Amino acid sequence: MLKIAHIINPVNVKEGSELAVAQPITFETMRRAAETAVSPPTYPTIHLFAIAYPEDAPAMPAGFTHLPPLSQSVLDVGRFAPPRKLPLLRHILDALYAASDADYFIYTNVDIALQPHFYTAVSQIIAAGHDAFVINRRTIPKTHTRVADIPHMLAELGEPHRGWDCFVFRRQAYEQYQLGDVCLGAPRVGLALLANLLAFADNFKEFKDEHLTFHLGDDRSWRSWRPSDYERHNTRELMKILAQLEQANGAFPSQTPPGAFLAKKRTLGSFYELWTRLAHLPIGWSRWLNGWMGNR
Repeated sequence: MLKIAHIINPVNVKEGSELAVAQPITFETMRRAAETAVSPPTYPTIHLFAIAYPEDAPAMPAGFTHLPPLSQSVLDVGRFAPPRKLPLLRHILDALYAASDADYFIYTNVDIALQPHFYTAVSQIIAAGHDAFVINRRTIPKTHTRVADIPHMLAELGEPHRGWDCFVFRRQAYEQYQLGDVCLGAPRVGLALLANLLAFADNFKEFKDEHLTFHLGDDRSWRSWRPSDYERHNTRELMKILAQLEQANGAFPSQTPPGAFLAKKRTLGSFYELWTRLAHLPIGWSRWLNGWMGNR
């Protein structure tokens, strides 16, 4: 039977914040999706994991396996202002690798909620021959914000989102991943993980328009005229990671997200950093522009 391990990184946040609203919904939809996948016998075995810093213990969800607390952060690999204790992605996935022998791992951002059929769909995608894939979320209105409102949220079709926040990959492939010191909570971390999925998969796919995950609203609170120290750090780490992966596996094709990123960096130079933070075109226009730049 297929075994799947899914990990998230909860955070103990102030009441009323975006994560304070989103996290309980994430936890409950994960529990419900795992329960939905238990029968018939051919369905996958789902194991839910959570890992966080000791101070985030109050936010750790019931019904999940709690891994030993994180002890290091991005502050241990550089100097940042203002100082924020952001975890390194590799520490989270290393902990999952040590704790689970599942066939496949899933990592999602802690504000990404699941449809009840999520794990069933994931197992079907694996059975179809995809050994690594990303599932892009759908953005739904913030009309409903309580756990009790989940049925209404599930009924929302939402709008497709261009970012990456749900990753499925073989445990065995993780041994080869190059994640450097990219940290959560800043741009580029998703692209760094996606590049590894693509580099070490036999049959990778990006699902851009599935009704499998959702997110409440799209405030893009990270947008700013000036990149933060954490964004600069992740961009430097990403460039090193892409160089390592290309040296080992050859250049990324221009139509892939890493290849398109490199092409746009070469085309727009420093202006690309400003573009990614401030531009918010309708998704149809954005996809056309990304495709055009990726093919230059």
